[in-house]
Amino acid sequence: MSQRSAGPELLRLIELMARLPGFGPRSARRAVLFLLKRKDQMLLPLADALRDAGEKIDRCEICGNFDTVQPCAVCQADGRDDGVICVVEDVPDLWALERGGSFRGRYHVLGGVLSAIDGIGPDDLHIGPLVGRVEAGGIREVILALNATVDGQTTAHYVADMLEGTGVEVTRLAHGVPVGGELDHLDDGTLAAALRSRRDVKR
Repeated sequence: MSQRSAGPELLRLIELMARLPGFGPRSARRAVLFLLKRKDQMLLPLADALRDAGEKIDRCEICGNFDTVQPCAVCQADGRDDGVICVVEDVPDLWALERGGSFRGRYHVLGGVLSAIDGIGPDDLHIGPLVGRVEAGGIREVILALNATVDGQTTAHYVADMLEGTGVEVTRLAHGVPVGGELDHLDDGTLAAALRSRRDVKR
C-alpha cells in the first residue's frame, strides 16, 4: 500500500498494528481492513476498549501484574500463602499459573530475562524490588518459575545468587517443563506437576 492509495490516518494505523507480536506489514493491512469493514461491530468498540485500558489499567505496585486496582486483585486476595513468592518472567506466565489454579501463594513479575544479545541487564529487570520483598521478612520460599531457556535459566541463577544469605529457600520448577518451553504455552496439568516437583535452584 503506497501513500497515494491511503491517507495518513490509515497508514499510521497499519504501522502501529504491524508493531504487535505476530504481525508484519501484510498481516497488519489485512487486520486493519477487517476492522474497517466492520467499523461499528469491531473497530469502534475496540478503540473504546483500548482507550479504557490505557486510562484504567496499570502495573501492580507490588507484584507487577496488570489490573485496574492497586494493589492488584491477586495481591489483595485472601487465603493465599504470603510466605511463598513465585517469580515469573512476565504477566502471561502469571496468568498461566493462575489459570491452572495449583499455586496459591504470591507473585513477582521480573518484566523479562537477562539477555546479553538484547542488552538486558539486571538493572532493566525488577530484581531489586524482589530482594526488597524478601528482606522485609515473612518469606520462606521463592519459586523461580522462569522459562526453560538459556536466558531464563541464566536469570534464575542470578536471582538465586542475589537471594543467597537471606535465609529463604529458593526453588525452581522441575518435571513437566521441557527445555526451551514457555509457561504460557503449557497445559494446566503440566504446570501443576512442575509446581509440585519444584527443587532447589542450585541443584
